[in-house]
Amino acid sequence: MAQETSSVADLFRRAQAMRREHPQASYKDLKAQLVKEFSGRPFPSLFNVTIPEQDARAPEEDWTAGLPLVRRGIQFEDWKEIANGIILSLEQTENYESQRGPEGDRDDWHDRTVGIEEPTKKALGKWMPEELMKLAERSVKK
Repeated sequence: MAQETSSVADLFRRAQAMRREHPQASYKDLKAQLVKEFSGRPFPSLFNVTIPEQDARAPEEDWTAGLPLVRRGIQFEDWKEIANGIILSLEQTENYESQRGPEGDRDDWHDRTVGIEEPTKKALGKWMPEELMKLAERSVKK
């Protein structure tokens, strides 16, 4: 029976699950557990080295911090290097959340609509027919 190949996102989700199961465990212990669990299994594909759902938790520069390590680990077929990258991304995301709270509810700097809200309203007002604007406004109010 062939073992199923895990994606990078699957590995990250597994690290998050391990963190929830053992919140007091050190990152070093989580990394060792990941290596132990996945050693001998097929390596993830280099086709999609990303963790898409993390964009909602932290800025891209935080959750992608470990992806170059993951990529190098896949290229050299080294589970320790892959685990290093996964745990680095997990640590960066957790540190960001603990210091600033969840993405989207903090300050103006992290608000993704800053700088585009006014131009968007202006463009909609200019290009969207008035009856569609009224329809959209009514549906929003409901």
